[in-house]
Amino acid sequence: MIKQELNERSPLRILEHSTHGGLGKGNLGAIAARRGVGKTACLVHIATDQLIQGKQVIHVTFATDPNHIVDWYEDIFREIADKFGLDSVMAVHDEMIRHRIIMNFNQEGIRLPQVIERLRAMIRDGHFAADSIAVDSYDFSQVSIDELNVVREFAAEQDLEIWFSVSLGYEQPQYDAAGVPSLLKDLVEAFSIMICLRPEEKHIHLQLVKDHDAVVPEDLHLKLDPKNLLIARE
Repeated sequence: MIKQELNERSPLRILEHSTHGGLGKGNLGAIAARRGVGKTACLVHIATDQLIQGKQVIHVTFATDPNHIVDWYEDIFREIADKFGLDSVMAVHDEMIRHRIIMNFNQEGIRLPQVIERLRAMIRDGHFAADSIAVDSYDFSQVSIDELNVVREFAAEQDLEIWFSVSLGYEQPQYDAAGVPSLLKDLVEAFSIMICLRPEEKHIHLQLVKDHDAVVPEDLHLKLDPKNLLIARE
């Protein structure tokens, strides 16, 4: 009952309804923003939402200290539980941990196709049938469309979806007329969904830049609440 209530009341149902059912198996999604704006919080909230639904998630991080990713999951889950005033959620928490694996890689000397081989081995040899993969802190400045196509083929082969957080650096990013950041302009075709975090006066707006094959994506009417770093309705 607790899991069902958490699931039904999640603002991420809006994301699914606004994007033709969400990201979907075999597809890649991107959450792009400047450093420090909230990409990791969004990524972890999406992953936590899937864990609450009973799905299995592999979180791949290229951060120097992977322990902070665990802290993010703890913080986001605690904020969700507090926000909805739910009691006796430790059973849900413990079940989520059993359905989550965190893998840490060093950015130096490893490319996305090599990461995919490690993930394939984890799924096969580790007997962990992942439904979704979250990838954070990977440097997109050297990523090619061919590498992302390898990732997309892997997602289709394994029948899972993959979300990336994409850092646009510290400076004000440049965007084209459709809202695509210049860093991703040559990679946009590889992604089925692309969301940019745009800081506004009192919150951070989630701007839907690409929605599968939709010509003009509709506004998500979602924000990142700066107080608890949860995705919320505007």
